[in-house]
Amino acid sequence: MNIILFAIPLFLSLILLELYLDWRAQKQTYRFNDAINSLNLGMMSQVMGLAYKTLQFSVYVLIFQHLAPWSLGTEALWVYLFAFVAYDFCYYWFHRISHEINLFWAGHVVHHQSEEYNLSTALRQSSGGFFSFIFYLPLALIGIEPLVLLTVGSLNLVYQFWVHTRHINRMPDWYEAVFVTPSNHRVHHAQNPLYMNKNHGGVFILWDRWFGTFQDELPEEPVIFGITKPLQSWNPIWANLDTYWALVKDSWRTGSFADKFKVFFSKTGWRPADVRKQFPNKFANPYQQVKFDTPLSGAQKLYVFLQHLTLIALVLYFLLSAGSFSVVTIWAGAAVILFCLFCLGYYQQQRQHTTWLECAKNLLLVLLALYWFGTAATWPALGWLLLVSVALLRSSRGHSSGLLVQGKNS
Repeated sequence: MNIILFAIPLFLSLILLELYLDWRAQKQTYRFNDAINSLNLGMMSQVMGLAYKTLQFSVYVLIFQHLAPWSLGTEALWVYLFAFVAYDFCYYWFHRISHEINLFWAGHVVHHQSEEYNLSTALRQSSGGFFSFIFYLPLALIGIEPLVLLTVGSLNLVYQFWVHTRHINRMPDWYEAVFVTPSNHRVHHAQNPLYMNKNHGGVFILWDRWFGTFQDELPEEPVIFGITKPLQSWNPIWANLDTYWALVKDSWRTGSFADKFKVFFSKTGWRPADVRKQFPNKFANPYQQVKFDTPLSGAQKLYVFLQHLTLIALVLYFLLSAGSFSVVTIWAGAAVILFCLFCLGYYQQQRQHTTWLECAKNLLLVLLALYWFGTAATWPALGWLLLVSVALLRSSRGHSSGLLVQGKNS
């Protein structure tokens, strides 16, 4: 059972609660484009997980079946408790390495690109961290059953959801000392030099305290969220490829044969000297942060929101029905959903020709619904989709590719 999938209604309910708390406290922890982009990236991660996580899990199963000296079973409660702690220990090292090595950072950076910090940020997950599964293979060697691994891994991720909020200041001292909390996880998402590469635990902050990567949140140093090389895009596909592409370009451009490989496995941020000199990176000063945004009218925001709801329904159907799909159908469905998410991000940025691209996407959604359902009962929903698309796309005349930058950090 996919615990994450069935936890989605809880996640969305808590996001609505946080929005209400924002309104009541007159805070602004959400921005429309940023939140939609984070949720789109979360959907993309779940869809792509179907496409390649089967292979990753198969490796774990093979090691468990052929190399594990014993099985701890699936019945005893202590097995799940032990596996839960052991999984988080492995997660700590995966997470730490993901911040310390270029190749692994490229697969993890998506989660840190948002310049806001709220519950939608928790769902902003990467689709490109293919090699993360190797950190959990030792669990197979000590006899943790694949079913137990899936269960504790899902519970670990569910726990991490609630700590992505600014509405909880500090937990009791004993809890702050043992567990990951909103306060110490805000530090993890900071780009302040003092806070960077700290607090990597998923559930237990003990690992950071024991291995020297803990940093408390300080009142005199407010957290500045985001990364020092801002993405400045709502394109979910580019969000996953941006850092990989930068590494590939550095590898291609350097004149040193050794550096062509070293760039992937060196400390995060390391670049070959000749490339760094010829193609210097432009980094933003976190203390002068200007947040990325694009201007949308009220009608355009409504259109984006309705399209987003349509894609949520599509993705939920895809995930719930995946067990009956062939491998070819899964990959084809994933490709269609990725295209739709790309189009929505492209529309949010109001790029040239976005209206025609949206029309093509909506036509594709109609054809896809007819293929999957093929009944007259779908026609009212399809008619609504086309009607809303035409009406709201007409309000999108006068597109602007310019950027609206919003709010400097104090």
